[in-house]
Amino acid sequence: MTGISPAVVAASKLGLTFQTNDGPVQALSNVDLTIGKGEFVSFIGPSGCGKTTLLRVIADLERPTAGSISVNGMTPQEAREKRAYGYVFQAAALLAWRTIERNVALPLEIMGLGKAEQAERIKRTLDLVNLSGFEKKYPWQLSGGMQQRASIARALAFDADLLLMDEPFGALDEIVRDHLNEQLLRLWAATDKTICFVTHSIPEAVYLSTRIVVMSPRPGRVSDIIESTLPRERPLDIRETPEFLAIAARVRDGLRAGHSYDD
Repeated sequence: MTGISPAVVAASKLGLTFQTNDGPVQALSNVDLTIGKGEFVSFIGPSGCGKTTLLRVIADLERPTAGSISVNGMTPQEAREKRAYGYVFQAAALLAWRTIERNVALPLEIMGLGKAEQAERIKRTLDLVNLSGFEKKYPWQLSGGMQQRASIARALAFDADLLLMDEPFGALDEIVRDHLNEQLLRLWAATDKTICFVTHSIPEAVYLSTRIVVMSPRPGRVSDIIESTLPRERPLDIRETPEFLAIAARVRDGLRAGHSYDD
């Protein structure tokens, strides 16, 4: 897929070393990765392997210390300044004193958009995440899953082609998580966004992704990139099929191969 579509993210020999009071800590090492337009790419690996750090480098929230990376043909800083991506954090991070529609409006206000365009974008994005009718509610009046959907709507309001998602469903129970996974796939199909998604869950990574990037423990390296052979239409019960289980087994093997349990 990446051979026929323009590179949305392109990293070459990417590395990042943090300077700490206890000495340098190498978080990422020699990462080579290309993500094409319209892909859904999940990053999975053990805690501390650099999944979130890599996402933050793409978002220009961290600066690499080696190699190169581009986002839509620009530096991450240029992409950030041009608002070329939306970012969904692990927690919904909604402002308690703002209604849902005003939370979604916040980045639009910062961008200086007029009231009419703000209203149109708010309506469109809340429709996309099935929150129409909850515009006037406050975050504390919504469930955790609904709050996270509002957070996704806020990220979508930019109308950027790239959506970065840092384990957005990790704190939710399994039933809610399954429901939001289904909704996210529908949203992806409806918008044709490119999605980079961090997760600790093998079933979630396999269910959602066109490709799964398996990362090794620190310093984080790409130990395997697994192409999904699943169809774009994925009901939840696809997780019981031999094809799904075979991909999950390869992910699990990749995680085991890259991890020393004697550490």
